[in-house]
Amino acid sequence: MSTTSAEPVVDTTAAPPASTPPLEPPRPRAAAPRRGFASRLGVVGPPLAVLVVLLGGWYGVSIALAASGKGFLMPMPHEMFTMGFFDPQVGSDIWIALFRTTGVALTGLAVAMILGIGWAIAMSLARWVERSTYAYAVMLQCIPILALVPLVGFWFGYEFTARVIVCVLIALFPMVSNTLFGLQSVDKSQRELFRLQKANKWTVLTKLTLPAALPSIFVGMRTSAGLSVIGAIVGDYFFRRGEPGIGSLIANYQSRLQSAELFAAILAACLLGVAIFAFFGWLSKVAVGRWYESAL
Repeated sequence: MSTTSAEPVVDTTAAPPASTPPLEPPRPRAAAPRRGFASRLGVVGPPLAVLVVLLGGWYGVSIALAASGKGFLMPMPHEMFTMGFFDPQVGSDIWIALFRTTGVALTGLAVAMILGIGWAIAMSLARWVERSTYAYAVMLQCIPILALVPLVGFWFGYEFTARVIVCVLIALFPMVSNTLFGLQSVDKSQRELFRLQKANKWTVLTKLTLPAALPSIFVGMRTSAGLSVIGAIVGDYFFRRGEPGIGSLIANYQSRLQSAELFAAILAACLLGVAIFAFFGWLSKVAVGRWYESAL
């Protein structure tokens, strides 16, 4: 008895299986372009172009004034260096006076930072302190400093202490306002989280509000840094007793019509303000730059 094996039936009407397209190999990512000469020129070029235009206009005005016999009103730009910084006597006077003004400005800035941050923390912890005292901080900022300088000299003398007080009066309000803004700008959800954990005010201040306010605090520091230099120069200009600073030197050059030396002293004061401002900008990046990114 023979057995026949059943052969499988193949359906010839079925559609052939669709062929899958071959996978393309991943394309290598393009390497980030390195900053070359063109990109650096795009950053440095515009300020240099503006500087060239300003120097050209300065030379033009100086030449015109010299031709009319009034060259003392605006010296040539290079005369600031030849008759100012590079002159042994004048250069020595400028750097010594600048060193003294720097000490006054930094002392006043340190006092303004301590008072401003402490005042802002007190206002953030107690609403009645803010309602009672913030208006006086605004009034202090609105009073012209030249109206307060004679009173400061009358009450505190005309030497180092009076100059520091003038710096504090000018630099205090930016520290108060910026610190208070930072302390009050913390996210409400984070405050609620600390409240659910039943954290006290000191814990909320040290662990949440104060770290979150650091960017605003450093903005206040940079603003107050420039104002403290202005306060030191104003104090030197009006208080002639004690060791003279850059403000006293500016007043002396002005009274003697030494325009080249006067412009050199003004330039030194400007460079001092820029240096202190840049230092606090660098300090801000070191302190909060790793976790805080500006929206600009």
